[in-house]
Amino acid sequence: MTLDVKGYLLLALTAFAVFYIAVLARGVMRARRDPDPRDGGSPTAASIATGVVTDFFDTLGIGSFATSTAIFRHLRMVRDEIIPGTLNVAHTLPTIAQAFIFTRLVPVDSMTLVLMIVAAVLGAWLGAGVVAGWSRRSIQTGMGFALLAAAVLMLGSALELIPAGGEATQLTGIRLALGLVGNFVLGALMTLGIGLYAPCLILVTLLGMNPTTGFPIMMGSCAFLMPIASAQFIRKRAFHPGVVLGILIGGVPAVLVAAYIVKSLPLTAVRYLVVVVVLYAAWSLLRAARTETLVAPVAVVPDGSDAADAPVSERS
Repeated sequence: MTLDVKGYLLLALTAFAVFYIAVLARGVMRARRDPDPRDGGSPTAASIATGVVTDFFDTLGIGSFATSTAIFRHLRMVRDEIIPGTLNVAHTLPTIAQAFIFTRLVPVDSMTLVLMIVAAVLGAWLGAGVVAGWSRRSIQTGMGFALLAAAVLMLGSALELIPAGGEATQLTGIRLALGLVGNFVLGALMTLGIGLYAPCLILVTLLGMNPTTGFPIMMGSCAFLMPIASAQFIRKRAFHPGVVLGILIGGVPAVLVAAYIVKSLPLTAVRYLVVVVVLYAAWSLLRAARTETLVAPVAVVPDGSDAADAPVSERS
């Protein structure tokens, strides 16, 4: 059987999935051999339920990072400094499942799809190594402001203040260049724990594409970039093993149910709810960052810098 471009893309995605599973297995085994007492190593009912809810709505285009972040902080499931890593590692496999489904179902120009994915992967590759070493306060502040920006974009989309898009299924010329730069930036922001779905959908819409084409682009971009970003976070142990496993258990079946059984829902009210959730998560992170700035003791670390500004791996 002769493969087309999308066929080769899915074959490559299969290789990325195998790579991710191998890296995750090694990371989880290492975490169990030398556990961090602050993080549980086994899935819980709460983490499984989080996977079910967030990845179900993720498949319908809502996104999973902002809602997961709000749940993590509200239930105190994950330490702030490892939230970005936990989000990327936990939602990788459900996102790969989405990419397999929507790449085949939705028509989009193959070259546009491939180039947009490559741009996002490059952004994630450069960003993950930086974010994984950030301090808790830097993570809180960065995620807080990025979530505020995401909330503004989501609200603009829900209120239909953003153009509805055109009928194009491909990008060429200057529009393609703008799309590649935009997706590169969004790939880098993914490593900070900011979901790519809503911004990417808005990006392709502003560039005149049919909004439906955003689904394979945003899902394919995430499916390829997340294994790369996850490998960085796993290597630096910047993730919560138990929560990751729980979300995997709940998330993959939820994707299949949403894609093949539910398929679509009236999501207007849900979108407004997600904006509220994102604002709550942003506010809680910025408040935590301000509190830590005010009360964190200053200690000297070996290189002479302040402990509060040192990477997570250098602080107890």
